[in-house]
Amino acid sequence: MNSEGHQKVTTSHLKRNAYLYVRQSTVRQVIENTESTQRQYALRQRAVALGWPNDRVIVIDTDLGQSGASAVDREGFQKLVAEVGMGHELHVLRARLRGGIINKARRGELHCRLPVGFVYDGGGRVVLDPDKQVQESVRLLFATFARTGAAHATLKYFRQEKLLFPTRLGVGASKGELAWTTLSLGRTASILHNPWYAGAYAFGRSRWRKSSDGGRRPRRERLPRAEWLALLRDAHPAYISWEEYERIDQRLQASAKSLGWERGRGSPREGPALLQGHTICGLCGSRMHVHYNTRRMGQLIPNYVCYGHGRLLGDGSCQNILGTEIDAAVSTLLALAVTPMALEMTLAIQQEIAARLDEADRLRHRQVERAQYEADHARRRYMQVDAANRLVADSLEAEWNAKLRALSEAQEEYQRQHDADRLAVGKDERQRILALATDFPAVWRDPNTPQRERKRMLALLIEDITLIKRREITVAIRFRGGATTTLTLPRPLTPQQLRATHPEVRQQIDALLDQYTDAQVADQLNKQQLRTGAGDSFDAVSVQWVRFSAKLKSLKERLLEAGWLTSKQIAAQLGVSRSTVSEMRRKGRLKGRICSDKGEWVYWPLDSSQSPSPHRTVTSTARGAI
Repeated sequence: MNSEGHQKVTTSHLKRNAYLYVRQSTVRQVIENTESTQRQYALRQRAVALGWPNDRVIVIDTDLGQSGASAVDREGFQKLVAEVGMGHELHVLRARLRGGIINKARRGELHCRLPVGFVYDGGGRVVLDPDKQVQESVRLLFATFARTGAAHATLKYFRQEKLLFPTRLGVGASKGELAWTTLSLGRTASILHNPWYAGAYAFGRSRWRKSSDGGRRPRRERLPRAEWLALLRDAHPAYISWEEYERIDQRLQASAKSLGWERGRGSPREGPALLQGHTICGLCGSRMHVHYNTRRMGQLIPNYVCYGHGRLLGDGSCQNILGTEIDAAVSTLLALAVTPMALEMTLAIQQEIAARLDEADRLRHRQVERAQYEADHARRRYMQVDAANRLVADSLEAEWNAKLRALSEAQEEYQRQHDADRLAVGKDERQRILALATDFPAVWRDPNTPQRERKRMLALLIEDITLIKRREITVAIRFRGGATTTLTLPRPLTPQQLRATHPEVRQQIDALLDQYTDAQVADQLNKQQLRTGAGDSFDAVSVQWVRFSAKLKSLKERLLEAGWLTSKQIAAQLGVSRSTVSEMRRKGRLKGRICSDKGEWVYWPLDSSQSPSPHRTVTSTARGAI
């Protein structure tokens, strides 16, 4: 028994007797079903393995060949009931039926509820559902997944085309009957994961576990393939090959987010990162993730990030590379590489679209045929009823009218979708597709082309791209088929560098600071319609930031270096107060000028031979006017 079984058996259980009740309903079963009888007796060894001593395992087998319909003449059962009535605790071993079920399943003989698309024939063998519409629906689901590469995209196609999917009712009065419902994501994933569609008999792919939080409802736990109780390949007719099933399984695993530091390639998504899922770190070999930074106006800028093992160990990232220039370089290379193959790709695209629409049209027509059959069947039932039996006749007439309405709706929906499909691949559309052969770069760069489609086209041509960030960015591209090419790109600018003011504008700011304050410099730059590195208009703060980053001196610093004096210095030189200095400036006896946006003044010093004269006047400058 497993460790879970041992945990359920406590010391208090082992102090009591364990009773093993062995019974077969008829003498014929005793003779023919020897395996079941042997397995029941083998449960004695299970009890011993759980810890019961041999003398405490009591086997009651006197009812072999006795029917369970009545307790009369069942001596063993009466003994068992008597022990219960005396208060003896029983440890019931439930492996009797379970063991027989597992053995039967391992031989592929256990009948299970079949997934939609399969039925049992008269001989108990698994065969494809004879309903052609059911078969075509299942095959279309697998074909759509092979084309889109994602379960969600497969579901989206069925919803867009308004295609219903078959199901067998499992409960109620109509149990086992075929019904047509809207496809869900859960059913889509369940079908794609199911090995029965690959012709394999599978049993025990999941188990039920009690909730760890003490809840009453158990949870279903999927098991890895190695732990399935039974897996027999080529056991019955299949919808797909086993190789295709394994490719689907790998693709679904790659689409799922991993729990650790490594992540699979994934399906193409809507984000602007062109190389999503294809980048590999050239330093540690791990797949790189995509992170987005949001710029002004909501623009998303991709970054290719590799965590290596750092995410688990708490270390920093391995590489973090801005993806804008890399995406642009690979995009240009791809356009050049695809041009010679454009005609072949064009023909394949046209054939795929036509085949896809034909398949959808055929399934929708099957729905019309089914609705027609049900309406005819309802009509025949109504016509056969006795007209005098109004209760039955009225009910059958209402059913017939309902089926006629359903038929009318199915016909209208079919015709509407049929007309729309013909327009989708009309003359103009075919001409647009053929234009790919001569103008692929223009189509690739067309802003109306969804980024998801660009990624899907890229995946057809490129296997992976290895990135190494050193003094330069090395981009090693491996095409499908083995061809490789390497690009060398300059390191992308940092966000600070991208927002830095243009060098020519910095030179102009340096020149203006000889005469103007920061705010005045900003006014001069805005008059010339110059902008900051972020694309904004200049103000005093942005000019200050340029000064600090480029280590440029302010107007005040430049004037003081040229010999001008502060109010404190000129007051000390003249031996007067600062208020007197201001009074002398206002009366024109001192030459001064404003040197900052705070209203600070500097003064030109008087010659040592000159003394303050009440009649001598000089010109004061303000706001930079000299």
